[in-house]
Amino acid sequence: MRRLPLGLWSLAVLSGVLQVLPFPIAGPVPLWRTHVCWVALVPLLWALVGETAEGRPATRVQGAALGYASGFIWYMGSCYWIYQTMHVYGGLAKPIAAVIVALFSLYVGLYHALFGALVATLRTSRLGRQGALLLVPVVWVAVELARSRITGFPWDLLGVTQVDNPLLRQLAPWTGVCGMSFAVAAVNALWLLRIQVRERRWTRPALAAAGVLLIAGYSVALLHPRAHVPEAEVGTATLLQENLDVGAVEVQPTESEGQMLEQFAALSRLPATTLLRGMPEAPGTRRIDRPRRLLQAVSPPLHGQEAGLGPPSGSVYERSDVVVWPESPAPFREADPAFREAMARLARQMNAPIIVGNIGIDQAQGRAKLRGATAYNSASFIRPDGSFAGRYDKMHLVPFGEYVPYKELFFFAGSLLAEVGTFEPGVKRDVFSSGGHTYGTFICYESIFGDEIRDFAKMGAEVLVNISNDGWYGDTSAPWQHLNMVRMRAIESHRWIVRATNTGVTSAIDPDGKVIAAAPRHTRTAIRVPFGYEHDVTFYARHGDWLPWSCAAVTVCAVAFAEWSRRGPAARVR
Repeated sequence: MRRLPLGLWSLAVLSGVLQVLPFPIAGPVPLWRTHVCWVALVPLLWALVGETAEGRPATRVQGAALGYASGFIWYMGSCYWIYQTMHVYGGLAKPIAAVIVALFSLYVGLYHALFGALVATLRTSRLGRQGALLLVPVVWVAVELARSRITGFPWDLLGVTQVDNPLLRQLAPWTGVCGMSFAVAAVNALWLLRIQVRERRWTRPALAAAGVLLIAGYSVALLHPRAHVPEAEVGTATLLQENLDVGAVEVQPTESEGQMLEQFAALSRLPATTLLRGMPEAPGTRRIDRPRRLLQAVSPPLHGQEAGLGPPSGSVYERSDVVVWPESPAPFREADPAFREAMARLARQMNAPIIVGNIGIDQAQGRAKLRGATAYNSASFIRPDGSFAGRYDKMHLVPFGEYVPYKELFFFAGSLLAEVGTFEPGVKRDVFSSGGHTYGTFICYESIFGDEIRDFAKMGAEVLVNISNDGWYGDTSAPWQHLNMVRMRAIESHRWIVRATNTGVTSAIDPDGKVIAAAPRHTRTAIRVPFGYEHDVTFYARHGDWLPWSCAAVTVCAVAFAEWSRRGPAARVR
């Protein structure tokens, strides 16, 4: 392999660093940093379409090496939170946690290597430099599709950086987040394209005026985001934030399951009067204090033991249309009679449906039948009359967190995998209805898969409910990255999302992806938030990842042409 100049390696590493900046690093990403995405790929592309020390373009292997270096740096910087999760919450030694992060980055960095190899292949074909650059956005989106479908880790796709861009996010209901990735990658490639325009007297003034208008319009739209006003019926949700410790940081439990149920129920009935208008820890977010209003009863007077747990007999505080409890470390099991009775009682007291994270158990089914039961990470739905309507079992489990893939291959990691959950994946998506409205619920990690979440809108869900336990991430970038991906799901499906988490960010998100109301992080509380019911089905919700699959098809055709032209008699490099 011909030697790569140090300058090309430096460009690849620089690109990896720049790709980290538009994403959250320790808190909400500042608006100015999201602009870095428009040039973040330029150094890598420059290296891939440039020349080696011998004055020739990089080979396919060299392109893969440059992409690999960039991808490794990007994943190390963007997913450093894996170290925190493994060391602080998983209890692993620091060196082992650091090695795991490095190995993970080397693994998923292969997708950047694939991108580099494909661009280099196109560059050294008859397509030449210009053709390769024109195909960059197509290849980038095709590789994002591979990352989603093969590894199942579409974390922080490039388009997510523009979730706060009021112009670019208009693409999401049509193309999904990959359409935004396409646009960002295209702009990066355009910086290096040599565009020849026939010189006329009006050519330069026209181009300059168009550029000024484009930049001015973009800046004005970005500085004056439009808040979504629901045209449909408006509902109210009570969201519980349990704030329970997880993993190795968990202290000796001071609360029994019964005590937790009682306290969480009390918070649900009388949520806090203080909430945040906007995203926690973000500039411009305001703390709102509103009076608690005592209203006429919406359910029969309470009697006996129930009366001691609720508000005064004959009256209740503001009623919610739905109550949501998060996915959490709480040992709630759907089959536990005490848990079922507590949730049924709360539903009757509030005269509202409840969606609650718990462990679902099926006896003697699935691969776990030798132990007598199959466990699921579930969300149960309780009707206002206290009856259990059913549950949704999480379909997309977290590898090495909720199950061990290819466990036979990891026999040597015995103690390391001892604490990994043994959940089984669910087999189908469910929506639940109450009071004439339909709810679709997804759990934690599932929120990063836009092509799966869209199914809820197709199934008639008028509002989406996300329950999550982000306590494993601590105060790293992950909770904020996760939140931005949930916000993207709201835009793609044009649905409100009410989100209850264990430690934050518990929030209401409108169909434009804006956080309307939220609870402070790391606080045990409950908040009452507004939301709207939406009934339309977006083009993306109906047709899914049509753009990434189209890009994959074009990429295959382009690479096939490049290979054919390279082997033909007229093969040449421009």
